[in-house]
Amino acid sequence: MMKKLIFITIVCAFLAAPAMADLYGFYCITNNNPTNAAIGEAQLTVDVTSYGTNQVLFTLLNAGPQASSITDIYFDDGSLLALAALIDKDENGGLAGVDFTQEYFAKVAPPDLPGGESVSLEFDATEYFKADSDSPVSSNGVGPEEYLGVIFDLQTDPYAKTLADVLNDLASGELRIGIHVQAIGISGDSESFINNPYVVPVPGAVLLGMLGLSVAGLKLRKYA
Repeated sequence: MMKKLIFITIVCAFLAAPAMADLYGFYCITNNNPTNAAIGEAQLTVDVTSYGTNQVLFTLLNAGPQASSITDIYFDDGSLLALAALIDKDENGGLAGVDFTQEYFAKVAPPDLPGGESVSLEFDATEYFKADSDSPVSSNGVGPEEYLGVIFDLQTDPYAKTLADVLNDLASGELRIGIHVQAIGISGDSESFINNPYVVPVPGAVLLGMLGLSVAGLKLRKYA
């Protein structure tokens, strides 16, 4: 647990310093394999922070250590205007082993979150609010101890939205984030997850203790 918190804290500090983490966990909606569902719920989170002018950054984190790879990401409405950019292998200095393409440049497959129709309020991904990993999909997805940044422009009409609006939308369910995760555990099967509407508490002592650490000292392994 301590290693997971250290990884999350360093990545969040690197991408959004000096902002502290607004972390959200995920719950499994498919439950094809209870063990794989538990792996995803234990090690996948999303950090939400301000980024640039009228923008917000969603950082998808896989703390590991179990095999798994986030390969598809979907956003469902809220205060977002447009998916502006990614932080990955070929954009904005992301990790060399994480490579995604947003729907604006290529159609995402599958086009909707697998299993999204099974939840009480059907998950209906907004057009162009999607991204998936490039082939080979599992290798280029977000594996253990890796991250992907997703930058969104916020709505400005009739009035400018802020990070607070996004956090309120997440809490109310107005905005939801869906992820499709492949190559999980020993079986290598897949599951789908939706974000929890409440923030994951990160102990203040852990945050303070990590401030002096360099990101260069973090060993980021690529899941193969």
